[in-house]
Amino acid sequence: MSDEAIFSAASGIAFIGWLVLLIFPFRPFTSRLVIGTVITLLCATYAVLLFQTLQPTDFQKFSTLAGVTSLLGTPGAMLVGWIHYLAFDLLAGLFIAHNAAKHGVSHIVIIPCLLLTFMMGPVGLLLFLIIRWAVSRQYFAENF
Repeated sequence: MSDEAIFSAASGIAFIGWLVLLIFPFRPFTSRLVIGTVITLLCATYAVLLFQTLQPTDFQKFSTLAGVTSLLGTPGAMLVGWIHYLAFDLLAGLFIAHNAAKHGVSHIVIIPCLLLTFMMGPVGLLLFLIIRWAVSRQYFAENF
């Protein structure tokens, strides 16, 4: 399978996970589908591609910015990085949904947080944390 085909498939699978999360954030089946299927598929794909792309000596490059820049300099490595983002941003979105339900933050209020997390990861999570603080008046609210 080509890198472009893997990119399209991974992005499509992640998009399905995001749609389910946006439409049904507080339903029990959402967690089962998003973690049990979508994130698991992304993680498995990531693991296979990571070990196909990186050499054992490449792991030392993670300790410097120049090293990471050199690692991401190929389409295969960029694909690995992209799948990493897809999996972890979706996991952050699932955290937002669960934590919102726990602290009484409504579905409509978390939609912008989820959309921002989908597009810009930490920005959406930050927005949710600010909203959660405003709703609960607890900055260090229970997370899990």
